[in-house]
Amino acid sequence: MTVRRAGVGDAEAIAAIWNEVIRETLATFTTEEKDPAVLAEQITGAPQRWHVAERDGRVQGFACYFQFRGGPGYARTMEYTIHLGAAARGAGLGRALLRAVEAEARAEGVHALYGGVSGANPQAQVFHERMGFTRLAVLPEVGRKWDRWIDLHLFQKFL
Repeated sequence: MTVRRAGVGDAEAIAAIWNEVIRETLATFTTEEKDPAVLAEQITGAPQRWHVAERDGRVQGFACYFQFRGGPGYARTMEYTIHLGAAARGAGLGRALLRAVEAEARAEGVHALYGGVSGANPQAQVFHERMGFTRLAVLPEVGRKWDRWIDLHLFQKFL
């Protein structure tokens, strides 16, 4: 397995993984699929905060992070996203991607990372706790997908 900074050529693979998660799971509340061309612009835009995990030369997962909220007061507080292809889950790629995000964010001077985890994704909640994140809050029924209200669990880690 290799974790590296994502490039424009990874946009198709990232979109394929993300869109599968959108279509098949409750891990994200969105129902709007990602456009590879838009992702390519985001990947190459500044700042560049995208990583991919490869196994056998194929992208199996990705991670990115971005400012938690707008404005200069939040410039050192970031939220991140990690998604893996179905076949890659449970093989350590999520841990490797999150470590890469943490290392880069720490080098950038980020103070805290936040992750919003679907209440319908208990495996991701356990993952965050094992990675040293603290569950700060449960926001009841803030997401809706497939005619179902879903809680959002907010996790934090100081760097």
